[in-house]
Amino acid sequence: MSLHTNRDKLVITAVQGGVAPAQQWAPFEVGSNGEVFALPSTGGITYNVKIGDSVFGWAGEHIEPGVSSTYNNSNKKAALGYQFLACCGNMATVVTGSARGSVGHVLGHHGGVDHLMLDFSDHVLNQLSYDDRFLVRGHGQGLKLIDHPEVAIYNIDPDLFDAWSLNETENGAITVPVNAIVPSYAMGSGMGSLSVTTGDYDILCHDESVVAEHGLDRLRFGDFVAVLDHDNRYGRTLRRGAITIGMVIHSDSPLGGHGPGMMTIMSACDNTLIPILDEDANMGKMLNIGRYAA
Repeated sequence: MSLHTNRDKLVITAVQGGVAPAQQWAPFEVGSNGEVFALPSTGGITYNVKIGDSVFGWAGEHIEPGVSSTYNNSNKKAALGYQFLACCGNMATVVTGSARGSVGHVLGHHGGVDHLMLDFSDHVLNQLSYDDRFLVRGHGQGLKLIDHPEVAIYNIDPDLFDAWSLNETENGAITVPVNAIVPSYAMGSGMGSLSVTTGDYDILCHDESVVAEHGLDRLRFGDFVAVLDHDNRYGRTLRRGAITIGMVIHSDSPLGGHGPGMMTIMSACDNTLIPILDEDANMGKMLNIGRYAA
């Protein structure tokens, strides 16, 4: 059965940002196995890492695919407004420079660094510079399921939500396609944070046996994933029986307590959400962007 939402009541708000410069966090860092490394990390314009690619195997850590963007101003509330109002799947338009008028899409937001990742075609990426600006049609915050007020929804464009192919069963549960189901104990950095509308938290993938048991090696940028026994309705906490659904937005990391980043999309505590494994549960496939672009 189809789901009824309040999408006709959602506010559409323009927010605008620029390129977030690539950063170096330290001359060297130490991974969870004691390895010392100096690798590319967050920020910049990343040409060869895209939605649909594996989050593993890159000579980098916390890599953000496509354009890393931010609100370039010291006004903290305005910067958070850029993160908050821009939802995954929203349209992003280049409003300056050689690529002016080109359209891409929001992947998601990365907490801590307060970066919003934007997907554009190779042709557009090759025309961009650090001087360019991006206007996002912020649309999605406030989305609700009319018949399921117990389900919290954040950070997703209503068109992408509709393309996700969620279904209501005869007993009132909602089946949710995901590419992986993560056990509760495999979540790290970001636990305890209230920033479910502006940040992310990390899937721990340093234990090879856990990765193999739960098929986490198949994680890709843009994947919908489920986390068991996690309640993200009003922050991130452990709660038996809860389910949180999120989207993978940055790469793996060797740092202890870190791993592929997952942005919150849905959460409920009453067995309403039933994750169903589906290898097509990736926003790139649904929107024909990233590695899935025609």
